[in-house]
This record gives sequence, structure tokens and C-alpha cells, in this order.
Amino acid sequence: MAVLSQDVITQRAVRALTEKPVMFKVRALVTIRRKKKEDLRETIENHLEALSDNLGKKIVLELVSNEIDPNISAETRVEKPLPIYVPRDEAFEETKQDAFSAGRLKAVLHNLIPALYASISSDNSEFKGFSEIDRLYREGLLKFNLQDEILKKLPLPKVVNDIKESSQGLLKYDTPTIISKDKFAWLRDDEFARQALAGINPVNIEKLEVFPFVSKLDPNIYGPPESAITEEHIIGSLNGMTVQQALNENKLFILDYHDIYMPFLDKINAQDGRKAYATRTIFFLSALGTLKPIAIELSLPTQPKRVLTPPDDATSYWLWQLAKAHVCSNDAGVHQLVNHWLRTHACIEPFILAAHRKMSEMHPIFKLLHPHMRYTLEINALARQTLINAGGVIESCFTPGQYCMELSVEAYRNHWRIDQEGLPTDLIRRGMAVKDPSQRHGLRLLIEDYPYATDGLLLWSAIESYVKEYVSFYYPNPASVLFDTELQSWYSEAKNVGHADLSEEPWWPSLTSPARLVSLLTTLIWLASAQHAALNFGQYPYGGYVPNRPPLMRRHVPDPKDPEYLCFVSDPQKYFLSALPNLLQSTNFMAVVDTLSTHSADEEYLGQRQLQGLWSGDPRAFDAYRKFSAEVQRVERVIQERNADMRFPNRCGAGVLPYELLIPSSGPGATGRGVPNSVSI
Repeated sequence: MAVLSQDVITQRAVRALTEKPVMFKVRALVTIRRKKKEDLRETIENHLEALSDNLGKKIVLELVSNEIDPNISAETRVEKPLPIYVPRDEAFEETKQDAFSAGRLKAVLHNLIPALYASISSDNSEFKGFSEIDRLYREGLLKFNLQDEILKKLPLPKVVNDIKESSQGLLKYDTPTIISKDKFAWLRDDEFARQALAGINPVNIEKLEVFPFVSKLDPNIYGPPESAITEEHIIGSLNGMTVQQALNENKLFILDYHDIYMPFLDKINAQDGRKAYATRTIFFLSALGTLKPIAIELSLPTQPKRVLTPPDDATSYWLWQLAKAHVCSNDAGVHQLVNHWLRTHACIEPFILAAHRKMSEMHPIFKLLHPHMRYTLEINALARQTLINAGGVIESCFTPGQYCMELSVEAYRNHWRIDQEGLPTDLIRRGMAVKDPSQRHGLRLLIEDYPYATDGLLLWSAIESYVKEYVSFYYPNPASVLFDTELQSWYSEAKNVGHADLSEEPWWPSLTSPARLVSLLTTLIWLASAQHAALNFGQYPYGGYVPNRPPLMRRHVPDPKDPEYLCFVSDPQKYFLSALPNLLQSTNFMAVVDTLSTHSADEEYLGQRQLQGLWSGDPRAFDAYRKFSAEVQRVERVIQERNADMRFPNRCGAGVLPYELLIPSSGPGATGRGVPNSVSI
């Protein structure tokens, strides 16, 4: 009967007649029981008149949203400070809310001083040297000589002065792990390459299948598809091999961001303070099992592609560092916008919503999935308000700027497939593994020391074995899957409503057998737990030192014909720092990824779940889960042993960080380890 219910109306007191204007907000709950939406205005006006009488005659009220969209299916974003509605059983519990609020407060404090400084300073708070970046961790913001500039021009409240006098580093940042063992590790080519296998985004490295490689974009729009990297560029780095020999022996690998960035480059580079390329980077696999970069291609629309190779003099050294920084910026954007937000947060959300809508809480598959859905709807709602929204943190921190979500949408439209999101399938798709029936997980890795993959396959196998056993209790044959109406309704809604844009694609698996159900459920649990952990909790350990992987680049690599080339040659360090985010941009990004990398005290990790003895009345389910928990604990011990084994140079060695992102357990805080059951942050 009601056309619109529980509509929240926000009012403002915009003018006090005798004094300075006072602003405050009033929330009113209005239930519309008439069929005509036009009657809403009259209803609101009646309520406002009564409210105004009660407040007094000196208050003038203004309705902020004074137009009603006639399209009842149109989505209207709920703006801060109003929260996006999330069902109470999906909302943060008190401990989680306290931890999240504390993280927000810390982020505000971390960004307060640089923001004030930027508002009064003419130099836009540029870093003068790497030592100034180091001081953010050693001395903190209030010891950064910023307070003197601020106090000269702004009358700060007493509380801020008290903080200045007594904090002794209250506003300093924790030292990111990437510079904790070797301050200069990030500069080395071997570390740049190692992070493609064991860093925060280890899911884009691919085996190079053909050379020269070509773009899949329309050549009529984006120019010749062939790469500019030739055999002459790389032959000297192949240890005596020809290119074909290196291909045949699985020695060449690539990070290819050409096609995902090229359609957006004109728009990205037209923005103030944003400069990007579409990059390709080729790596050679050494006899030690480590990668080294041997060529970087930088592409711009309608311009000749530029190829840089490892340096042989001082000038080419700094040009090479700038080229690597642009690769890292491409990588940071794809990591955040595609692999992290799109492939874990966004794409599993329809399966969570459909589970609540179409399956009873007593349904065995709902019980299986329940711990892997915890807090995801709430964290995604918060992300839509403050992170991925127009003008939000993501747009301000990453090079694509206002085109961030467009890039994410294009990746979804052209590349996302639920049948390729499982770890084994993804590794095979990227050419990083081949099938091997002798292995428990059925794969042989082409790079034996690939920490993300080796540890991930242990967890994948544990999840798959548990899901297979659990499903066998309730679905002994295909008919039991086909005729489970709740199960089929869940999958249908997730596919046809939640993923409506892609629902007609032929690659969607049909839910017609226990084996296919196991595959789908294993993939969803993997994405919510281990995949998200691998992509999320290393953001501050690796990205908290901005030069290591700058999220935003502000200058291109100079060409000898460019007027700024002389400036680069005269002071290459200054030019390099001016190409990275400035102080305000850096601290804004650091504060956010610090919060996002933090575990709350009530986190539940893989192999743990609430109400351990109450979630199921089936003793078979309990036994299966106990075995799963024991296997997860065994995996943790194996990972720790690998991290101490010098045979694995990509995770153990002088100045080399251990790979801990897939260690299942963790304490609270930004620990750089821990695999929560769900996408909870």
C-alpha cells in the first residue's frame, strides 16, 4: 500500500534572525501511506510547521532535498553523516565499531597537521628530500617543523597546543615493514620484482607466451598494437639465451597494464597533477628462482612508445627509477580498483545479499557461508560513502582520479568471471602453473618460490577439502542440488540480479551437481578469506612508505627534448620526489591504508567461528570443521617454516621480508598477517 516508507528527511536550521547563523540537522521518520508521492511535500510541510512552533519563531528551517525523483527505482546515495542502512545482524558489533572509529580518529589526527599546513603554505608541502619522509616515522607530524608555520598564522585551540607539547610522537606513523629491515630495499630491482610475487598485489604477474606481444585494443583508436620492446632491448639480459629459448624454458614473465590504462590516459593526464602511462614490464627468471626486470615500456596515446632498460650510468639510473615508479603506480591502481575492491568486496556482495534473501538461516549452505559474510555489507556501505565515492579517498589518492570507478567498471565488464576466480584456475589462466595430478592441489608452479601461490594453494586445498566433505553430507547426488529450491533461488538471484550486466554470459557455471556446488562455494570462501587477506593487510606494510609503490604520480619521465629535462639532470632526486605524492597527499593515503590494514580485537580468523558448538546440530559438520581447523593450524606452521628457509629467496634472506600475509592467525592491529573469515575491513 505504501509507495515510500521510512524516508529520512534531513532539515537544516539555516538562519537565526538576530544572531550568527546556527546550523544543525534534524532526522525525521516519515511513513507515506497514500499512493500519490506528490502528497509527500504536504506531509513534510505539516511536520515542519509543528517542529518550527516548538523550536521558536526565530528559527527558519529549510528542506535540503526539496525534489522527489519520480523514478521509484532510481538510487539515491545517502550522504554523510547519515549512515547507509545495513540490517542489524550485518552491522558492526560494539568492539568492531570501536576499533573502526578509533582508526578513523587516528586517520583524522594524522592528516590534520598536513592539511592545516597546506592551507597556509605556498610550497604545497613538497618533500625536500627522503629524510623528510623518514621523519614521518621517526619524529611524527608535530616534530616536522610544521607546527611553527601553523602557529604563526592560525589561532589553534588549546587542545591542539597541548598535543603539540605532550604528544612526543603521538602523531607519528608506524615504520612500514618494507623499510624496517633494509631502508633502501625498495630501490633495488630485485625487490621491485620480488613484490610481483610476494607483495601486496601478487596476482597480475603472467608468463610471457609470445614475443613480441600485441595489444587487444582497437588499432584504429589506439594505434599499432605491437609492443615497442624488441629482442635487441632484452637479449643482453637473457644469460646467453635467445628470446625463443627463454620463452620455451618459461623464463620470461610480464606485468601488462597497457590495455587496462590506455583507454583512460587522455582523461587521466588532463587532470591537474596527474600523470600516467600504460606500462608493460618484462622480467627474466634467474637460476636462483628470482625475477629481475629487463625492460619497461611506457605508452601514451598517439605518441611513440618509449622503452627503458636497466641503467648503465647515473642519468639512466634515475630515469629507470622513475619508470619503475610509474609501473608501481599502475600496479597500485589495478590492485586497489580491480583486484581488491572489485574482485573481493564488490563481486561477492550479491552472493551475500542473495543468501540472506533466499536461504533460511537453518539451510546448511547458509550455515557454511555465514562466518564468511560477517561485516561485509557494512564495510562496503562505508566504502561507498567515504572511499570510492565521487571526490572520496580513492579518487584523491590514486592517479586515475575521477576516473577510478570507470576503470573498475571496465575491468568488471571485460575481465571478471566467477569461474576464473578460484586460485588454481587463475594461476593456470595467467600461465603461472600447469596441471599436475601428482600434487594435492593438482598444480605445478612455473616459479617454484612464488610465496602467494605456494601458501595460497595450501589454504585453497584446506578450504576445498572441508567444503567437499560438508557438501557430501547434504547433497549426495545431482538431483539433491537441482531440486533444492532455496539453493537454486540463491544462485539465480546472485547471478541474474546481483550480476545482471553479465548474467547472459555463457561462462556462468550451472549449479547442477555436488562438484559444481563445491567449486562455487570454495571460490566464494577463498575470495572472502585468503584472497582478501593477501590483497588487503599488506597495504600499510608495503604502501605506507610511498616511494615504494606511489599510488599517484604527478610527472612523466622526462625526455631529452623536454624543457624540464635540464631540471631533472640538475637535481634528479628533487625531480623524483616532485613526481610522487606531496606531503598532504602522502599522509592522507598513509592514514587510510593504516586503518584498512588493521585487525579489530573481535576478528575471527580462518578455522575459527562464533558459537563454535552451536552453529550446527549435525555432529558430522562439527567433525569436518574440527579437521579443517587443525589443517589451517598445520598450514600456519608450514608457512612459518618456509619463511625461515634460505632455499626460498623471495621470502627469506638479508633484508628480504618474510611472506606472512597468508599466515591464518593474528593479533589486533596492523600486523601484516592474519586471514579473517570474511571481508571485514
